[in-house]
Amino acid sequence: MASVRILVVDDDEHVRVAIGAALKMANYEPFLANSSEDALRHVEFDRPYDLVLTDISMIGLDGLALLERVKQLQPDTPVVMITAIQDIGTAITAMRRGAYDYLLKPFENKQLHKTVQRALDYRGLVKQNAQFRHNLEQLVSSRTEMLGQAVADLERSYDITLEALGDALDLKDSETEGHSKRVTAFTIALSRAMGLSPSEIRVIARGAFLHDIGKMAIPDAILLKPGTLSRDEQTVMREHCARGYHMLRKIPFLHEAAEIVFSHQEHFDGSGYPRGLRGSEIPLGARVFAVADTLDAITSDRPYRGANTMEAARREISRCAGTQFDPGVVAVFLSLPDQLWVDLRAEISVHNKGFTPFAYPAEQR
Repeated sequence: MASVRILVVDDDEHVRVAIGAALKMANYEPFLANSSEDALRHVEFDRPYDLVLTDISMIGLDGLALLERVKQLQPDTPVVMITAIQDIGTAITAMRRGAYDYLLKPFENKQLHKTVQRALDYRGLVKQNAQFRHNLEQLVSSRTEMLGQAVADLERSYDITLEALGDALDLKDSETEGHSKRVTAFTIALSRAMGLSPSEIRVIARGAFLHDIGKMAIPDAILLKPGTLSRDEQTVMREHCARGYHMLRKIPFLHEAAEIVFSHQEHFDGSGYPRGLRGSEIPLGARVFAVADTLDAITSDRPYRGANTMEAARREISRCAGTQFDPGVVAVFLSLPDQLWVDLRAEISVHNKGFTPFAYPAEQR
């Protein structure tokens, strides 16, 4: 027990030396201080003590003042107050302020040793508890990190599944191959320029990528018809918004994205379909997507016409602000340079087969 360090504080030299000798006989390592001021110098500059034994009534700072400072400087160190019988009320007050125990003068060495041992046992429990908390915090942190990685892996697996769905739609409707990936990248870039949060952008990106998923339920005779659709065929084709919504809404992680799929053909002035929503009734993601979708449609080749210029797309989108498009979204779009969209299109064109829309680093642009 030579490593157990005990600070003994008493302005009575006889008492101080006697306690020190008794502790040394029991193989403790005593340090003697003749005042609270002297003790504080030890407490402030020495490594933490295992126990402090201090008299209550001393010249200058008393034991209560020392107790307060020890609890501030070495909060895990137990303090035992030494007092005469007439000061027992003060000793009890000290315990209420954080002292571990008290000894009444005069005391025998046996009482001293028992009190010291109880205090040291208490300190051992405090240290064990602190170590347990530390280990628990580390375990929780590790498990939280593992859980976060598992969630990230799960979300990635979801997105891989979504990409497979998008690729399946591209195979069915070859006229718009790559459209879903391009419009998703455009939507992500525009959403970031609007200052939306990463979690909002993830939802919007999924909605943008899956906007036409309902077309998988449209008969090929209508979906792939080369000529103009009849009125009845147009009615069936317009069902793809609702069909896509009902395909996705029961999937928990796609519930919010499903609303974008349902609303991606709505117009800001209420003239769109399928519900005739207007203004803020339309989900923000759908309003952002509408601009990105038109940008891609105008600047992409189609069997019946060639791709138009970025400038033409800007003019058309600007012209339709307040009717087809949200003016606020249009304003942000017009503030962005044409080169952004050119670069995005070029990158997707080069890497289309391996392009991952949900991991696309649009936040760097």
